[in-house]
Amino acid sequence: MADIKEFKAWRVNGFLMLILTIAVILFTVILIRDMILAEDVTLLWMVISLFVLIALGLSGFFVVHPNEARVIVFFGRYAGSVRDPGFWWTNPFTTKAHVSLRIHNFNSERLKVNDLAGNPIEIAAVVVWRVVDSAKALFDVENYAQFVAIQSETAIRSLASHYPYDAHDDKKASLRGSPDEVSENLTHQVQARLGVAGVEISEARISHLAYAQEIAQAMLRRQQAEAIVAARQKIVEGAVGMVESALKLLAEQHIVTLDEERKAAMVNNLLVALVSEHEATPVLNAGTLYSS
Repeated sequence: MADIKEFKAWRVNGFLMLILTIAVILFTVILIRDMILAEDVTLLWMVISLFVLIALGLSGFFVVHPNEARVIVFFGRYAGSVRDPGFWWTNPFTTKAHVSLRIHNFNSERLKVNDLAGNPIEIAAVVVWRVVDSAKALFDVENYAQFVAIQSETAIRSLASHYPYDAHDDKKASLRGSPDEVSENLTHQVQARLGVAGVEISEARISHLAYAQEIAQAMLRRQQAEAIVAARQKIVEGAVGMVESALKLLAEQHIVTLDEERKAAMVNNLLVALVSEHEATPVLNAGTLYSS
């Protein structure tokens, strides 16, 4: 495939050519008047030639709006692109294809894919893109807008298979827990696929993420269970630290001296009071510490 890159096309200020065209039209009108008055048909061929010249000249005018380009093609050969907004004139034998340089949004459909753990999920993304090379966009792919849509969905499917839906370990990236990393990776993957079409990706970000309906309830219960286990683990770690600190303070300040058996009992009571889901009910001991 030929490597085509955008370059500036030859063009002339349209207003200058318009003035010249009007001058030729006036000259033609005067020539027709003189031909009629002189009844000289030999001027007819000149009049016909001028009409053909005027018609060809008019087909060379075109307008370029802001953030758009006109791709000039001369008998099947790429002759350059015009990006500068304004009124222009170029070779009348060329075609002038329109390519938008504005920023576009592509909202993907909700795709059903498997994540890294093999769980079926629903995922969708929004891709912000624009054309940066009008020649590649027009000649290197059949339909650049459709190409963006198909390749973006392919990149989304590939991305979903590289991350789990969720991860309770903060060090592991996941689709739900690492939005910035996932967005950066998705942008890179989409850009790698769309570079051939002269398209630049400004941003790609997940817009919808959920478990598939057939496992949504089961995964919700699993998430709840994992959350409870993680919370319990934090509570136990905190309780052990508090008990250790309490025993250390009692020993350092010589408030009370406890043997190993009484330390074990105290640890048991403190852990029950700290870890229990319900408020602990205190029991006052009126006797000695070692009474049975």
